[in-house]
Amino acid sequence: MTKFFYSFLSFQAFFLSSNLFAQEGDVPTPPRDQGFMQTLIMIGMALVFFYLILWRPEQKRRKVMEEQRGSMKKGDRVTAMGIVGTVDKIQEHTVIVRMVDGSKIEFLKAAISEVAPNTETVAKTEE
Repeated sequence: MTKFFYSFLSFQAFFLSSNLFAQEGDVPTPPRDQGFMQTLIMIGMALVFFYLILWRPEQKRRKVMEEQRGSMKKGDRVTAMGIVGTVDKIQEHTVIVRMVDGSKIEFLKAAISEVAPNTETVAKTEE
């Protein structure tokens, strides 16, 4: 650790001393012609990129999930936090789901990640 520290100090001393004794023409200066408009264009391009790549697809996915949750009916199979069950009762903000063994669990509607319509209902509508 001390070797690293001493080598760092010697490098820093060399770097500082070379800049202290440099002539005016030896050190290149960065160009000053970058305008404020170029910065605004880059920020605008970044915002468009984030909108098209991140925000818009997320809004579409969220809208589809809200439509699925809103169209739930009694008897539909749902997945909530990895738990699969059948909708028994739909309340304002929650859903009561019946498990395979007959037990019932109450979930928030927002926790439901997948809704599969009841196969009997789908078969009746197709006929």
